[in-house]
Amino acid sequence: MTDDLPSLMYLLALDDTAEGPYDRSRTELLVRAAALADLASRGRLREAGGTVTVSGTEPVGNPVLDGVLRDAADGHGWKHLIRRHRERTLTEVEDRLAEAGLLTVRAPRTRFGTRRLTVTDRAVPAALRARVSTALHGDGPVREIPAADAVLLALAAAGAVRPVVSRQDQKTFRARIDACTGRLADLAPGLEKAVRALPTTMIAAQGGMGGG
Repeated sequence: MTDDLPSLMYLLALDDTAEGPYDRSRTELLVRAAALADLASRGRLREAGGTVTVSGTEPVGNPVLDGVLRDAADGHGWKHLIRRHRERTLTEVEDRLAEAGLLTVRAPRTRFGTRRLTVTDRAVPAALRARVSTALHGDGPVREIPAADAVLLALAAAGAVRPVVSRQDQKTFRARIDACTGRLADLAPGLEKAVRALPTTMIAAQGGMGGG
C-alpha cells in the first residue's frame, strides 16, 4: 500500500458515491498540507524565521513528494506552499494511487467534468479510517498516538471530512484534536499555524482567493 501522508490523506477524503474526493478543492489543500508534513517529518523541510527551507539535494524517490519539495526551494511560508500547485499535486496523488492499483480512473461524463475515481478495495480506506478513529476516540495520551495518525486526524478535522470526524466529534473531542494539531509544531511551528488556519484558507480558496 502507498503509505506516504498525501496518499493516506486522499484515501481518507475519498467518497465513492461522489466518484472522487468528498470536496475536491478542500482535498487539494489537505493533500498539499499532508505532503509538507511528510517532508518535514523526513527532515527535508525546515523553518527559519517563518520561511520554509529545503534540507538536502537528493530526491525522496516519491514523485508527489519530490514535486512539493521542488516547490519549496524558492523560499516561501507554509501557507503559501499549501496553496501552491495544489491541483497538480492532487492529480499526481490520484495517478500514483491508480498506478498502485488502489484506484480506477474513468473519463469525465461531460466535457468540463472531472475524471471519475473509484477505490478498488474499500477495505483499504476503511482500515485507514479505523486507525484515525482509534486516535480520535482513544483514551491514551496524545503523545503516544503515531505521528502519522495525529497529522491525519488534525487535517481531517481542519478539512471537515465528516466520515472521519463528525460534527459531534469536533465538539466532544475538541481538546484531543487540538492536541494532535499541536504536535505539528514539533515539525515546524509555522506548519501548525497553517493547519489551524486551513478552514479560513479553504473558504478563501473556494471563493477564488486562495492563490495558485
